[in-house]
Amino acid sequence: MPQSFLSHVLLLLGAGFLVANVRILVDVARYLRMRSRAVLTWPSPQPRYYGLFLAMAAMLGLVLMVKLLYLRLPPTAVFGEAMMLTYYGYLVPLSIRIGRGFYEDGVWVDNGFLPYHQIAGLSWREEEQLTLLFIPRMKQVARKLVVPAPFYGAARRLLRDKIGRRDIDFWGKALDLGAHDERDDA
Repeated sequence: MPQSFLSHVLLLLGAGFLVANVRILVDVARYLRMRSRAVLTWPSPQPRYYGLFLAMAAMLGLVLMVKLLYLRLPPTAVFGEAMMLTYYGYLVPLSIRIGRGFYEDGVWVDNGFLPYHQIAGLSWREEEQLTLLFIPRMKQVARKLVVPAPFYGAARRLLRDKIGRRDIDFWGKALDLGAHDERDDA
């Protein structure tokens, strides 16, 4: 029973990591199509526990080799470990290469791409890190973009221009008497 339970848990984990892997692959494919239209971008910071991710990938690689070569298990028996190895060893390092920042069609935030027309609001958090918060239309969760200090002025100017051209439009305010210049929100 414990062996069967463990194999079911690993299969379930593999399915979850498969979804995460597909999501990262979609993001990387979108980035490859868009990178020529970059306006203001910078390298993505490494995840907090990046070294641990790589160590887990190395250990998962060893587990896969033992299961396939020594124990001679069929490839279907290592699905969970293979999906985790793909995630930690290949796709997380690949996703780090996606340039964060501003593109012609939208903003690449920390967790994906946000088109300009979906931005309903924005706010700067000027604390330890300069963080730009985007509030997407019809969503409850703000999306963040950490802006390195050397890019702060250029990012503010770019946002001001996008708001001025109505690429970013803050429609739907409760009381708009025309006295507020939306470009000041950048």
